[in-house]
Amino acid sequence: MALNVHIPVSIVIATYDRPQDLKECLSSLLAQRSPRPVEIIVVDNHPASGLTPPMVAEFPGVKLVSELRKGLSYARNAGIAVSSGDIIITVDDDAVMPPDWLEKVVAPFNRAEVMTVTGNVLPLELETKAQHLFEVYGGLGRGFERREFDRAWFDSCGRRAVPTWLLGATANAAFRASVFGDRNIGLMDEVLGAGTPTGCSEDTYVFYKVLKAGYVIVYEPAAYVFHKHRREMGALRRQIYSYSKGHVAYHLMTLLHHRDLRALVRLFFELPQTYYRRIKQRILGGGAYPLSLIIVEMVGNLAGPWALLKSRRKVRRNGRSNPYVRPSERTIPIQQCEINQELKVFPDAKPS
Repeated sequence: MALNVHIPVSIVIATYDRPQDLKECLSSLLAQRSPRPVEIIVVDNHPASGLTPPMVAEFPGVKLVSELRKGLSYARNAGIAVSSGDIIITVDDDAVMPPDWLEKVVAPFNRAEVMTVTGNVLPLELETKAQHLFEVYGGLGRGFERREFDRAWFDSCGRRAVPTWLLGATANAAFRASVFGDRNIGLMDEVLGAGTPTGCSEDTYVFYKVLKAGYVIVYEPAAYVFHKHRREMGALRRQIYSYSKGHVAYHLMTLLHHRDLRALVRLFFELPQTYYRRIKQRILGGGAYPLSLIIVEMVGNLAGPWALLKSRRKVRRNGRSNPYVRPSERTIPIQQCEINQELKVFPDAKPS
């Protein structure tokens, strides 16, 4: 059953000096076949470069927001803060979407208990060794089976850490806007994410809090996007190193803020056992994933605690994002924000 077409949606795209990728992303968003009101918000996380505004100007109706504090979570939070939709979608600036993606990713919200929907993330191209190895590593997609996760699943993990990394990624995720105003959940945590010392895991942490609060997350593989993987091996190594730091930082966050002792099981038992098996398999001639990248992961894991400490210090210096406020309760008129356009409605939208 489809979601009511009168329910508005906001799409938030954080970007950092990738105008060509952003252009392709915006083009695919404007080609969506959807009857509902939709606003598109681009958050420039490096306004000093001047690269993003000219590209956004090519797309009338797209909002542009500036966020000077470096970090994916800061940028996404800035876009969420000025959004007006009942559903807020986050996508990466190097992703493109098929024309039916939007309606598929919002459809599960026809059930009140669903607070988050994630979609599949497929490779846009597999032309280089690095792109192939990223898929061997695990990629960003989570398969072709539709699944649901709730508090019962959260509790069923027993003594094992809750594997929220299996739920998808904020490269392709939708949230009921009210989730960000829930005091038990809140916005993306600025300590985590790309552009911070921790490198990633703002998504797995918000998924953790959504589930712990008792809500449902739906993984809908039919709502897929195509992601442009890094082409060079050096870039892939840096990405995997960041992911490995962020993975440890995420578990430490669940330990420090939620007293979840299962993080210790993950860090001191599960991860060492996993690496032991993978290294043994590789030495015996099995598997396509190189030993050098396994070592990169291990080094990244070891750097995770220090990365978290540095990131926490950085956030203390820069401050937190302002809490999410529902549009009807905002005291600052939307036009005072750093935006360049108002609500975008697709050409075939029906009046509300």
